Formats: sequence, structure tokens, C-alpha cells
Amino acid sequence: MKILLKNLKLMNKIQTSEPKTLWKLRCKLGEGTLWVKEHNSIYFVDIKKKQICILNTNNNKKKIFKVNKEIGFLAHVRDNIFILGLQGELRIQNLKSKKIIKSILIEPDIKLNRTNDGKTDPAGNLWFGTMDNLERKIEKGSLYKLDKNLILTKVDTNYMITNGPAFIDQYNFYHTDSSKKLIYKIKINKKDKIISKKIFKKFPIKDGSPDGMTLDKNQNLWVAHYHGACVSVFNKKGNLIHKIKLQAKNITNCTFGGKKNSEIFITSATKGMNTRELKKYSYSGFLFSVKTNTRGFLQKKFILSNEKKRSLL
Repeated sequence: MKILLKNLKLMNKIQTSEPKTLWKLRCKLGEGTLWVKEHNSIYFVDIKKKQICILNTNNNKKKIFKVNKEIGFLAHVRDNIFILGLQGELRIQNLKSKKIIKSILIEPDIKLNRTNDGKTDPAGNLWFGTMDNLERKIEKGSLYKLDKNLILTKVDTNYMITNGPAFIDQYNFYHTDSSKKLIYKIKINKKDKIISKKIFKKFPIKDGSPDGMTLDKNQNLWVAHYHGACVSVFNKKGNLIHKIKLQAKNITNCTFGGKKNSEIFITSATKGMNTRELKKYSYSGFLFSVKTNTRGFLQKKFILSNEKKRSLL
């Protein structure tokens, strides 16, 4: 029995490869990782350089798509159509033809706010957060949901820097306030009202700030450390069970992808770093990949209602 339990523990133990540099891009603020299986590609953004970066992992072909505003994330709708989370705007756009299909204003009364991180839930709704673009210590950020009818709902408020979310299921997810160094575990009801919001993890100063995150098939939470040079893995109880160290100081986001959905893609940033730090963390701003012995959840495509499909697409 003891041998069996030991073997089970070994089987469940997370193992990862050495980080591989995929793109020496020197992002000022890399973010918004998204694996698109149909394109065999990892998509991510550089918020401050106002660009979408696309890497096809089959042929190593790289593309950069410029936008006219700072961009926090993107979500896949179908083919080459995506939702772009821009400053003050959600934009549905065909990245191949560049045609803008629909624009939805966000917080037009808060001019200095922008979108930061966003992901779809298992039902195909889009969730994203906003934050003060000057990164002042003010609670002007909120958490939003965009549903299939393109109805925007404010679900939570009083965030400084929103990050995540990472969905356990349609009604349970993790969400972060990076400035407060807090990861929350949130439960909502069918009317998108929060019925439970608890602190899942508080980062000590030495660990930097929790940033983007994702879940694996065992519901372990993989968290990027801004100012922490690593990705940490926490189990459902909040215990640290694995860590990936990187030669980049500001780790911003991570997501699973690849052929078996067992590879994790990681973005980083050079924002705010001085010459000494850039020399010490010489891979800052790069895109990395790490092979794992587990699998993650693929982000769902954003699902439009049939009526919206007919009128827009």
C-alpha cells in the first residue's frame, strides 16, 4: 500500500522542462497569451507597443499586427475574427482583412482606464478587467462579463490592477488584484452576482505580484510573478507544489497549448526595468515555452448568439 501511494504521488508530481526562448521580442509589456489550435499558433500582445504578436509553432512563422490603442488581451471568435480588449473599447475585428466588425465602448467616463487581462469561461462568455493606466494606487478597476448577445455586465469593482481570470467552471474562478498582491477565489450565481469572494493567496513582497494565470486538468493554478522571475503552481489548497524559474524579471502571463495542450507559453515585460536589471535578467521581454507532464484547459472561443452571428458575421 505504501509503495502504491508513493507511486501515485510520483505520477501526480508536476514535471517541467527547462524554459525555451521562442521569440526574442523585447516586449515592453507582454500579456494576453492565447493558444489558437486551428492556427497552431500562440497569440499574445504587447500592451504598450500596441501590437498583437502571433507565432505559428509548426513553421516558426512570426507576425505582428499593429493596433491604434493599447491592447490588454484578445479572444478568438472564429477563423481570423477576434475580440480585442483595447483602451476604452472592445473591438470585434478580422485580423486578416483588418475589417472592424463591431465596437463596444468601455468606461467612457473614466478616460485614464484601460483593459488589462481577459479570458473566456467554459460557456464561451468573455470576462475581463480594467485598471488605471497610470497605475496609481486607486481602486478604479472593475471586472466585466460580455455575453453572447454582446451585453456587458459589471460584476465586481474596487480593483487596482486586475489580472486573470482562470475558470474552474462557469461559476467558479480565480481573479487577481496584482497591486494588492491578492488572488481571489470567486463564486457567482446564474445572474452573475457574486455569492462568495475569498482570498486564495496573498503574495509576500519578496515574491513580486501575482499576474496572469491558468489552470491545468487537476485544477492546479499556474501563476505568473511580476517582479518575481517565475511561474508558481499552487494546488487547490493554495500550497506551492512547483516553480518554473526564468531569466526574466517581470513574468506577466501564461497559458497551455501545443499539440497535446501540455506546453505552457509564458510572456514577460521590460517595463520599469533599469540597465542593471536588464543585464541581470537578460531574457526580459521574451516569449518562452515550457513542456510539462500535465495538460491545461483550452480557452473556449467566444460564442455569439445566432442572431448576432447573422447580423455581424
